[in-house]
Amino acid sequence: MNSFFERRYIIAGIFITIVLVLLARLFYIQIVDDRYLLYAEKNVIRKTILYPARGPILDRNGKVLVQNEPVYDIMVVPKQVLPFDTAEFCSLIGIDKEGFDKRFTKAKKHSPYLASIFEKQLSVEFYRTLQERLSDFPGFFGQLRSVRTYPDSSAAQFLGFIGEANDKDIKRSNGYYRLGDYVGISGVEKAYESTLRGQRGVQNQMVDSRNVAKGRYANGAFDTVAVAGERLISSLDSRIQRLGEKLMQNKVGSIVAIEPSTGEILCFVSSPTYDPNLLVGRQRGNNVAKLYKDPYKPSFIRPIGAYYPPGSSFKPLSALIALEKGIITPQTTFFCNGGYQAGGHFVRCTHHHGNTNLTLAIAGSCNAYFDNVFNKLINSNGAKQTSATYTDWKARVNQFGFGVKLDIDMPNEGRGYVPPALRYDNTYGVNHWRANTIISLAIGQGELLATPLQLANIECTIANHGYYYKPHLIKAIGDKNVIKDEFTKRNYVGIDAQYFEPVIDGMQSVVEYGTGHGSKIPGIVMCGKTGTAQNPHGKNHSLFVAFAPRDNPKIAIAVVVENSGDGGTWAAPIASFIVEKYLRDTITRRSSGIYPEYYMNANLLPSLGNKPKPKLAKPDSLKQQQGQPATDTTKKIELKSAGRKKTKKANNPYIAYQSKRRENE
Repeated sequence: MNSFFERRYIIAGIFITIVLVLLARLFYIQIVDDRYLLYAEKNVIRKTILYPARGPILDRNGKVLVQNEPVYDIMVVPKQVLPFDTAEFCSLIGIDKEGFDKRFTKAKKHSPYLASIFEKQLSVEFYRTLQERLSDFPGFFGQLRSVRTYPDSSAAQFLGFIGEANDKDIKRSNGYYRLGDYVGISGVEKAYESTLRGQRGVQNQMVDSRNVAKGRYANGAFDTVAVAGERLISSLDSRIQRLGEKLMQNKVGSIVAIEPSTGEILCFVSSPTYDPNLLVGRQRGNNVAKLYKDPYKPSFIRPIGAYYPPGSSFKPLSALIALEKGIITPQTTFFCNGGYQAGGHFVRCTHHHGNTNLTLAIAGSCNAYFDNVFNKLINSNGAKQTSATYTDWKARVNQFGFGVKLDIDMPNEGRGYVPPALRYDNTYGVNHWRANTIISLAIGQGELLATPLQLANIECTIANHGYYYKPHLIKAIGDKNVIKDEFTKRNYVGIDAQYFEPVIDGMQSVVEYGTGHGSKIPGIVMCGKTGTAQNPHGKNHSLFVAFAPRDNPKIAIAVVVENSGDGGTWAAPIASFIVEKYLRDTITRRSSGIYPEYYMNANLLPSLGNKPKPKLAKPDSLKQQQGQPATDTTKKIELKSAGRKKTKKANNPYIAYQSKRRENE
């Protein structure tokens, strides 16, 4: 009897143990390990991600710069794939067997149970021919999404581009992005990614064993709707953007134009550029590789990333600081005998200007005048205080936006460079350097570096008589006209408004009869400053900065043309065409004979062969604007006119005035 009961307990224990094991296994399968749930669901339910339309981007006048077009991705769930004719499948979608194996291995590595992209961005027309046969290949299906298209094929660096999210993007998004999702990589697309991307939706469909859809799961109770991204209204004016890109074709450099009263960027040209449509479609990878290998670096965003010595375009800023500090007055004169003696170094000037005041010094770009101003300013507190005085000067330059980021709404903005006193302490020794040691800074050379955006922003500050608005690319999101409070606040630079008029007088004279005379616009008072930036790797860079009209300025601009010589020959004419096009929507005949087609057709791309020997910077020259023989750096531009060429120096009021004064002396 006891033996019977013992056997009964043993048998019961075995059954209880089996039940517990089964329950534990069921718990593990259903609760702990989701592989079986996923596999079961994938056999019955297909979750399709509904990708929202990315927000379009328009110019300031409502013209579409970028919009969307539908495409299809071929998706694959590796565990659902059954044996099939891979050669036929490869032929259908246009890949080879090696490409198939590579794609399929990548999909299995991602997840055997989850869908991943097998082939990207098939056109709607191509997918229609494929769709009829796709059900013959279980585990493969099409997914609708959209990619960008650019009607004007312009403003590539401004707009930026999108690409597939990488591991870092996915990690930073805290799981929002998945493998195969698209994100903004550069430009506005990256800066406003969260606004443009919208909100994804999900659609659940019942499928049979052949992966053929059989209707909505639970009548769509678990579906969510995709929400389209917001529309962006950019500040860009596509008229002058297209003109700027034509004028800069076959050249290296950039154009930045800003509306002084708002800080809105009107023109953002980075040259060489590229067609943004090349970065869309099945050839995107190949085209991206070609762009990155291009020695002229078209993917580089020069307006905010390229550094240049500002050259003589820096002189108005230097004058404003000296006026505010009381170092000079508008009537202060310095004698120019063709240059400035900086200790053992002689800084050459464009002419023997004689006794020159501020306005004439800006008009004639007199190096001697501004070297004297800088020397007097840095020595204003005595030789022992050189470092402290220079540090104060640097802080004032920083207030204008030099050597600091302007916080434009675009990634990867450069800050330029204004050297700290410590750099000169390390180079020359503490208290062993003076104003003459760093005299090149007075005329925007030496270690001083700025981006084209910073150069244009300086012109906004001068146009506004002492303040600027932070430059920005987007003026409206959806129906909201104001996007960030910081873009509506004035940033004062610490210079009293009264000091700007004599400087502006000089800048007007630059265009009226000075170094930018050839770019004078009939009926429009443009105030500007030419510059020639030293380039240790070849010919000097041509710079021009300006704003117009003088009263109630509507546009401020900076143009940089690399390897092209002085500022009056290339940069100034290009700037004048942009300014007039913006203000009048046309370009009138110029008395100097310059015309846009000449600059559009000119090829100034630097040679990619042996690097030329470094050349010293040439000062701004009046000769180029008076029909005198061009230097070799400008390839002898011929400024045509309807009548005779105006080559006599007497035609230039500035030169005539200086000649008469020297005769009287």
